[in-house]
Amino acid sequence: MTAVQDRINAYWTGRAPGYDEYVQRPERFAADQQAWSQVWAAALPPAPLDVLDVGTGTGQAAIVLAGLGHRVTGMDLSEGMLERARRHAAAMPGGPVIAYGDAVAPDFPAGSFDAVTSRYLMWTLREPQVAVANWVRLLRPGGTVAVVDSTWFPDGLDNASENFADHYDSAVRSALPLATAKSIDQTVAVLQGAGLRDVTAVPLTSIYELDQRFGVAPDHELKLQYVVTGRR
Repeated sequence: MTAVQDRINAYWTGRAPGYDEYVQRPERFAADQQAWSQVWAAALPPAPLDVLDVGTGTGQAAIVLAGLGHRVTGMDLSEGMLERARRHAAAMPGGPVIAYGDAVAPDFPAGSFDAVTSRYLMWTLREPQVAVANWVRLLRPGGTVAVVDSTWFPDGLDNASENFADHYDSAVRSALPLATAKSIDQTVAVLQGAGLRDVTAVPLTSIYELDQRFGVAPDHELKLQYVVTGRR
């Protein structure tokens, strides 16, 4: 790993408490769980699958996937995020296993999983082509990669959240090729470049409608999100 990744990890560890509180806010929590359950159920084959959720953060996607009946391992490099994810996983019967690990190079044997997932990782992922190629290696034949993201910063990384620019400095920004993507097609191209078949980007209108109803996170704009999937 690199100094770039260290700065990213430090940023998300600092953000973890506030980020988790936003994800868990009670007025939206049940609607979110239902909507995301539908998103992941449509993106993946039926449970039970062995699923690796890379860049799991506070474990939101990992928890939803486990709730669908999958056997889930969530991994991240931010200790602050991992602490929150472990707390949520421990409170759930059959919850995900939460582990420290690098999304770019997950340390598992080839063919360990039926699916690799991520939520809001691709934009802040260094070496995405290398990462997705490594995820494909972890898949069993016919396995799925499914990533959720958007074009958050098409006009540049102008984010007013506290300390963002201090951590996402010029060195970090130059290492993140999807951070300022202007089209989700750039993420589609990364999955296609890793040799995945039938790569599609599906707009998540249900999440967009929830964002319209409840509002988006501070310092964020209303954006249409997508789930991009491909098969090995």
